[in-house]
Amino acid sequence: MGYQFIHLESYSRKTDAKGRCTGFIFGEAARRPDCSVHVPEPSAPVIVYGVGVDQVEALHDSTVAGATVEVKGGKARKIRSDQKTLHTVVASHPYTMEEVRTDATKQQEAEEWERRTIAWLQAQYGDDLRSVIRHEDESHWHIHAYVLPLSDPDMKAQKFHPGVSAKREVMAAGPTEGEDAKLLGKRADAAYKAAMRKWQDSYHEAVSNPCGHTRLGPKRRRLSRDEWRREQAQAKSLQKTVKRAMEVKADGEAFIERKKAEAARIKSAAAKEQAAAKMATSAALAEQAHAKREQERAKALLEDAQRFVGWVGRLRMLWDQINKSKLADLIRSEFRGEIDRWRAVAEVAQTKTYEAERQRYNAQLKLRQAEDAAMKARIENIQLRSLLPAERTPISDPVESPRYEPKPHWMQSERRL
Repeated sequence: MGYQFIHLESYSRKTDAKGRCTGFIFGEAARRPDCSVHVPEPSAPVIVYGVGVDQVEALHDSTVAGATVEVKGGKARKIRSDQKTLHTVVASHPYTMEEVRTDATKQQEAEEWERRTIAWLQAQYGDDLRSVIRHEDESHWHIHAYVLPLSDPDMKAQKFHPGVSAKREVMAAGPTEGEDAKLLGKRADAAYKAAMRKWQDSYHEAVSNPCGHTRLGPKRRRLSRDEWRREQAQAKSLQKTVKRAMEVKADGEAFIERKKAEAARIKSAAAKEQAAAKMATSAALAEQAHAKREQERAKALLEDAQRFVGWVGRLRMLWDQINKSKLADLIRSEFRGEIDRWRAVAEVAQTKTYEAERQRYNAQLKLRQAEDAAMKARIENIQLRSLLPAERTPISDPVESPRYEPKPHWMQSERRL
């Protein structure tokens, strides 16, 4: 494995001392013949994010043409041609194009590095990142990113340069007490270097480290060949460790999501069971009350029938002077059907009462089962918290259902006639 390489630079429409300007940069990216003489066999770039180079160039030119800045007196003027309006980032992978083409494993590693780099660029520049392309006609696998300061009315691309921004901030604040211009310049240069190191460290942490690349190369630090190989081995080992940690993290997050879903299902089922138990209990109580009313009604009717039978019996005994038992048998035979009917009503009412009591018992049993399921989910949730890191978002405890205290069986048997 090699070391990371990432570079940034901003350009203006005016040609600089090295002969570069925005038009040349766009032409080189698009592989126009007059801008690609350094490439033996130019080929069209591969768009890996955003739009093509020609579209970025057209958007840049049209935006710059319409941009103005306010000068003294409140007048507006076009922006200067030497103002930097295009920001670029170049990142290169240690593998050569030949290695990537002939080794499927190395191609996967290069593509993973490319995905991570694009994600890091998106985090750095947001919507101002308009295009990322890959050139496959040079020695190493590398990409170019093009950033336009569209959110800035002045189109100042230097705001994307962390070193320049840090240095300007120090210079704008001015010297401290006892500091002359020379010391101020040194402090501003130190701020520039610190900001650039922070920018490089950010890329290493997000991209190079997970991909097994070292922060610096051997020549920069004057390492021997053996020292460089040991550092490469350490970087490779660290890459495996990071990869394994990410896999463990992904497994942990998947486990958390599964437990959350399971707890939600248990909670929902418990709530449904609780609601069903409450409905069944209410229905049983209503049926019990209805059966009790029917029983009381039947009892009252039977009492009326008995009083009626007794009154008629006594009347006929006095009138006919016949045997009391014969009169009673006669009256019973006369009202036998009515008595039997109300007796049947009483038996049905008693049966309904027993059935209502049974339904209430079943409803209470279901309610206790739902409460047990909710308590089980709560225990599993507590166990899950003890397994996961402290910074994880805790899983919501299932809501503990209120307990229903069953009443004692109070039903009494009815006196049969």
